[in-house]
Amino acid sequence: MPTFADALKKEISRIARKELKSDLEQVRKLVTSHRSEIATLKRELKSVQSQNKALAKLLKGSGGASKSAAPQSEETAPRPGRKPTYSADGLKVMRQKLGVTQAQLALLLEVSSLSIYKWESGQSVPRAAQQQKIFALRSVGKRAAAKVLAEKSEA
Repeated sequence: MPTFADALKKEISRIARKELKSDLEQVRKLVTSHRSEIATLKRELKSVQSQNKALAKLLKGSGGASKSAAPQSEETAPRPGRKPTYSADGLKVMRQKLGVTQAQLALLLEVSSLSIYKWESGQSVPRAAQQQKIFALRSVGKRAAAKVLAEKSEA
């Protein structure tokens, strides 16, 4: 014959399982949503890393230094406290120094030739991201620019 203590233990266990069941369902739902969110973030990270590699390859191929590369040499490194500045005339001079047309410069910077025209004429100013590409292109020579243009025209 079961004792009162055994019956009480069984009843307490049953009630505890019943109360925990709803809590466990909520935890399982959260874990599932977190796992799917983590998977999404991993995919995004992989995409960003591949874009970063492609950009570094582009900058390396065009003669610019990537952020992961060794520090810049003293002659190409900007002086302390001086930030590179953009000017429409400077862009035109750089383009002429490279010996490229506006359309070719647009191809190098991955923008439209109309954007190059407007930047050179002073009608508009490039965004910060585009200015960084322009500053990186300043250290590129004619041969490197021609090589990058040839590679892009083949692709």
